[in-house]
Amino acid sequence: MPTSATIQFQSHQIHYYRYGVGDKVLLAFHGFGQSGSDFEPLADVMANEYTIYSFDLFYHGKSYWSKLDSPMTKVFWKDFIHEFMKIHQIDSCSLCGFSLGGKFVLATLEAHPERVKKVIFLAPDGIKTNTWYSLATYPVLFKTYFKSMIVKPHRFFNLINLAKKAGLVEKGILKFASSQMNTRKKRRRVYYAWVVFKELSFNMKKIGSIINDHSIDLQMFLGTHDKIITKKGMQKLLRHVKDYKLHIATSGHNKLIEKVAEHLKGIK
Repeated sequence: MPTSATIQFQSHQIHYYRYGVGDKVLLAFHGFGQSGSDFEPLADVMANEYTIYSFDLFYHGKSYWSKLDSPMTKVFWKDFIHEFMKIHQIDSCSLCGFSLGGKFVLATLEAHPERVKKVIFLAPDGIKTNTWYSLATYPVLFKTYFKSMIVKPHRFFNLINLAKKAGLVEKGILKFASSQMNTRKKRRRVYYAWVVFKELSFNMKKIGSIINDHSIDLQMFLGTHDKIITKKGMQKLLRHVKDYKLHIATSGHNKLIEKVAEHLKGIK
């Protein structure tokens, strides 16, 4: 059974789960609309090799960002990870991120490359993402206009319906986008996650150099039916990396964690 704890850091609250008993350390970051507990299928498979810390991202689970409309900076994240590693006496670690969690893997990698031994990406955001996924999670519309969608959701769904009629977006992506906006609570999370995470953008050439220069083991898992994070889009990073392993699972976007857990269980 996992344990869980909360850290208070610079007036913010970060909640996380701890799985496993292994000598190695893995920091894990979940996808949009999930929580740290969604990594449990993967954690169960890796529990003997790793001690896994799976975080609730802000506006998800039990983590709390106290500054509402103020974005989280890369410096904040660097300082938090430094403090977390100090508390838990972590000298080196591996990183794993699914979807939105890919941004936090990239932020941690960029901040502390000398500490990172391995990176496991599961359909990661932050490299190259389908435009309509970006619209559903960090909208490119004007901030005040999008904020109004919290109480006037018809504005968002009118936009989605126009795109559908024009044939600009596939059904799977429409379904995902709509599922993230169908309650007021979800719409608030979409808006505030967009505001808070918007500074987490990265230069893929720089990230590739970090991976190469520090001889970091890179593994990436993608789904065959994933219309949100695609193999073509991942070349934006992979073309800058000298050595990596790319695995393609028979899966859509939302079931990838479970599929990767099955894959790893099968090769043990």
